[in-house]
Amino acid sequence: MPTSFPGNQQPAYQLTDAQDIDYYGVFADIPEADKAIWQRTRDFAQTHVETMRQGWNDHHYPLEVAQAMGKAGLINDGVDHPDIEKFSPLAAGLVNMELSRVDGSMGTILAVQGGLALRTITMFGSKDQQAQYVRAIADVEIPAAFGLTEPDHGSDSTGLSTTAIRQADGCYVIRGSKRWIGNGSAGGITITFARVNDEGAEDHGKVRGFIVPQDAQGYTGAPIRHKGSLRAIDQADIFYDDVKISADALIPGVKSFRNVSQVLYSTRIGVAWSALGHATAVFESALAYATQRKQFGKYLAEHQMIQERLTRMLSDLVSMQLYMVRIAQLEAAGTLQPTQAALAKYNNTRVARRIAADARDMLGGNGILIENGVIQHMADIEGIHTYEGTESVQALLVGRDITGYGAFA
Repeated sequence: MPTSFPGNQQPAYQLTDAQDIDYYGVFADIPEADKAIWQRTRDFAQTHVETMRQGWNDHHYPLEVAQAMGKAGLINDGVDHPDIEKFSPLAAGLVNMELSRVDGSMGTILAVQGGLALRTITMFGSKDQQAQYVRAIADVEIPAAFGLTEPDHGSDSTGLSTTAIRQADGCYVIRGSKRWIGNGSAGGITITFARVNDEGAEDHGKVRGFIVPQDAQGYTGAPIRHKGSLRAIDQADIFYDDVKISADALIPGVKSFRNVSQVLYSTRIGVAWSALGHATAVFESALAYATQRKQFGKYLAEHQMIQERLTRMLSDLVSMQLYMVRIAQLEAAGTLQPTQAALAKYNNTRVARRIAADARDMLGGNGILIENGVIQHMADIEGIHTYEGTESVQALLVGRDITGYGAFA
């Protein structure tokens, strides 16, 4: 199309390139090994970004990208196991941040496959289960899901209703439903949490974990359609219509909901890193736009109001970076508390929303074009703001810790 018409003189905008904004130098002296993992992640993400953007636009899950992520050794999320590469807490966070900076659905692939499913098997699986599944999940040879949330039990997931009826032969029959389960229809396995029904048994009524093959008779997983967020990865509705599984499908280390909570606490750190990645992307897009877009005879960046807004956004971004570097230090020292992870998630997803709203507004009409990145990140932030515990749940966890009073009911 010709560009020489009056009113159409400004060049096309380049808004999605990384600028590595690090105003306080918090990443300036990270170890070389961590830098190498960060660069590996950036190279991978840039290779697959167009496929993921097209997937987001088409509401299609390109499973081949998830499999490539496994081959690149990025399905880790800081999980410590001898069968997979060791990442420091900082390196694991940088991987999550970088994937989400490029594409939020990539970050969610990591969160589901690595943060939830892989972590559950490494923390609580038997030796045989770990031998069978750890490498297969890390390499994404087997897509893996984490089946906790139910249609009627989201924030109150402790009240889940799915049941596992123990049979005389030691097998289990699972009946119930789950919702919003990433990879729940991808053709692999679903780590399923259900309440044991076995009158007189020690674990009767307790929440236990089970490895359920998605091709098991009675298992149905259907992708949830019409999402406006994280559109390049499928979350599924799952129905267990008397799914019979063998006794060795029981994950022995999951003995109550408390063990499930241990997994969730760990993955909240990843969500906080993901929020930082999204916030970095939208801030950098806004800054790039301000230096490329002219209005009223000069660049937006030359206007006082724009400089003030960019400064406010930068101050929020720096606070998120400081949060996460300190979280990584605490985790490396083994002193990180679950409520500190909850506070990081509470802060970072809320702040990321605020930065994204400012960035979208600064880009004007160009801010709603998917090709410019901001509106997609803005939508995807809404997804991470909710999963792994809503804002209200995080506030209640931290509130109970600082006051001594539980206020969940």
